[in-house]
Amino acid sequence: MNDYIKAVFRSRPNRFIAEVEIDGNLEIAHVPNTGRCKELLVQGATVYLLPSNNPKRKTKYSLHFVENEGALVSIYSQQANEIVYKSILDGKIKELLNYGIVEREKSVENSRIDIYLANEYEDCYVEVKGVTLVNNNIAIFPDAPTERGRKHLQKLIKLKKEGHRAVVFFLIQHPNGNSFRPNWETDIDFSKTLSKAYTEGVEILVYKSDNKLDKIEIIEESIDFDLEEV
Repeated sequence: MNDYIKAVFRSRPNRFIAEVEIDGNLEIAHVPNTGRCKELLVQGATVYLLPSNNPKRKTKYSLHFVENEGALVSIYSQQANEIVYKSILDGKIKELLNYGIVEREKSVENSRIDIYLANEYEDCYVEVKGVTLVNNNIAIFPDAPTERGRKHLQKLIKLKKEGHRAVVFFLIQHPNGNSFRPNWETDIDFSKTLSKAYTEGVEILVYKSDNKLDKIEIIEESIDFDLEEV
């Protein structure tokens, strides 16, 4: 089990740094999520930090979890990729079974796709997005405009047109999220591109993670999504 330290969130001076309070002392922690997370990282929220043993790091801690509305939320966005990759290897994603080749960070032209799958019949490119924003039990992505995310979708559309299987995988990292929709209010360009991608044959998969301090696992049941503009 990782030795997490319980702390109280105080402020976020910039997107990389959080000020937290540990036993009455103010400390600085790295925030491994470039989203706004403003609904999660609120003054007084309970957070869980992982200490770093790297003496060259500017921050002694990384902020991995936050308690929100009675739930433990994982905000380590890069971990979503790792969780989905491992879940595919373990056969927990029913839509992505029977691939003998499973690779991470596959280079495609001038970019990289998170996960590459292949068997003797087809190959498949999977782009993973971690989702932490939840409103009325609906998980919403993104929580801040993402030009990078839109370009990922365009790449998947191109791959699909070239005859490959293409998937955008949304992993809901907030346990209260029971369905999914794009965030039309915050990023209309990403939302329109996601809708276009789906029309062009790019598959959308939505799953949720079960978060515990000692383990994060995927829940083996896909979740509904709604692409209609709101």
